[in-house]
Amino acid sequence: MSIERTFAIIKPNAVQNGNIGEIITAIEKDGFTIRGLRLTRLTPAICQGFYAEHVGKGFYPELENFMTESPVVLLCLERENAIARWREVMGATDPAKAAEGTLRKKFGESMGRNATHGSDSPASAAREVAYFFNAFDLA
Repeated sequence: MSIERTFAIIKPNAVQNGNIGEIITAIEKDGFTIRGLRLTRLTPAICQGFYAEHVGKGFYPELENFMTESPVVLLCLERENAIARWREVMGATDPAKAAEGTLRKKFGESMGRNATHGSDSPASAAREVAYFFNAFDLA
């Protein structure tokens, strides 16, 4: 295995509920190195660019409303097998189906308000990291 990077978001509901610290602790305890971190508020235009493949789908307006309702934490994470491992740490998209101990089980409220996001492939990770961070932002 080789070291790889992945992109993560601590979503608005987890930020609003004061879960940033617990989620970052879980990230560090699992052996991830945080290479980039930013607390920001997404705009509709930023969401439309980030979620371009979903714009026009029936669920998109709800997604955009949620992701712009309050600040989010953007992260670039690094470790061996980072993409697959981050997805395991997050758990299933639907918190009701997520394994015990996963972040989405612990902090997610529903499929749409599932507390965290993670890249699903190396190509997505590269695109998503580059969308929010430039080379000078990454340690």
